[in-house]
Amino acid sequence: MECPRKQALTDLDDFDPGCRLCPRLAAYLDEVGARNPDYFARPVPAFGDPGARLLIVGLAPGYHGANRTGRPFTGDHAGILLYQTLHRLGLASAPLSESVDDGLRLMGCRITNAVKCLPPANKPVGQEVRNCNRFLAAELSRLPEQAVVLALGKIAHDAVVRASGFKLNAWRFAHGMVHELPERPRLVDSYHCSRYNTQTRRLTAAMFEAVVARAATMAGVGTRPSGVSGA
Repeated sequence: MECPRKQALTDLDDFDPGCRLCPRLAAYLDEVGARNPDYFARPVPAFGDPGARLLIVGLAPGYHGANRTGRPFTGDHAGILLYQTLHRLGLASAPLSESVDDGLRLMGCRITNAVKCLPPANKPVGQEVRNCNRFLAAELSRLPEQAVVLALGKIAHDAVVRASGFKLNAWRFAHGMVHELPERPRLVDSYHCSRYNTQTRRLTAAMFEAVVARAATMAGVGTRPSGVSGA
């Protein structure tokens, strides 16, 4: 069985663990790391199967989540729904992601972020998203044929469209929408599984499972539960 930490740190040519392209983010990480010496407080690498046919793209690391643990969506509220859903669909070995050393494995899917560093107030500025887009473009270029990208939120959607070489106004974000990008992986949109979206019921667990199941079915990975429509 592959070590979870090793699995999280594969394909480093698609990722720079010492990146400081964004002065604001680099300074903020220095500050956060000084205040929390036990936090990861560095650019957070992707996690999951390097040959995955389903790539899930989030926004950015959370302060007490990926920024603390070093794994996307691990240790914060947004990750609770995400990993529970992946487990139900046969894409994760466990329903809870606690740390990089907890033994969790992803099968057929991989998780990354549009921005690899923690942004202040969880809000990256446009130039920061663009600076990080080169890493996302590299990740997309390595996806196998018939791959599907699931974007969690509009910023992730826009980052995928930009990394694929298209203009943003040609491909609008909408929850549940499937975009057939020319000569690129199909793109599926979902509202982000954030605490705000789930607590306001903008995104319910059933809604989220349905859209993840659809993306997984399109990619030919995981197990589709009964009652969920196909692609």
